[in-house]
Amino acid sequence: MDFSIRAASLEDCKDIARMILELAEYEKVLDQVKITQRDLEQDGFSKNPFFHGIVAEVPEQHRTKEGHSKIGYALYFYTYSSWKGRAIYMEDLYVMPDFRGKGIGKALMSKVAQLGLAAGCTQLNFTVLDWNKPSLDFYFSQGCFDVTADLGYHCMRCEGEGLQRLAQP
Repeated sequence: MDFSIRAASLEDCKDIARMILELAEYEKVLDQVKITQRDLEQDGFSKNPFFHGIVAEVPEQHRTKEGHSKIGYALYFYTYSSWKGRAIYMEDLYVMPDFRGKGIGKALMSKVAQLGLAAGCTQLNFTVLDWNKPSLDFYFSQGCFDVTADLGYHCMRCEGEGLQRLAQP
């Protein structure tokens, strides 16, 4: 299949927001999405962006029946490991169902890895749901490993009221 991978632009935020909802529905957490197209525009395309993105796009003849030509995306940002130095974190990797199995997900992930290496990163980090066997199999086939299983780390989060309490002096 003919497709291209390119840096996301401000104009892509509408499609990225659509695909974020599709990803959340697939992951059975649609009710947790609070981000809007406007948030993406501000947070990704301001003077100091909080994230970067790439999109997978197909030519006109391969558009979806709804008319979408942007059929996949990855969001990422740079982090730092106190042990290993520069790192890149891939927040999302998504390809619309009709376009899976065609090398698009691999191309998106490969591009994130290339961007990380170009920035001097020594690792690519991301999370995947434990029940998502197709994605786990894919990631393992790419040479990735499960940090939780291999190193015993747990990914922790503090949000909402807990975050508010934590922020109190």
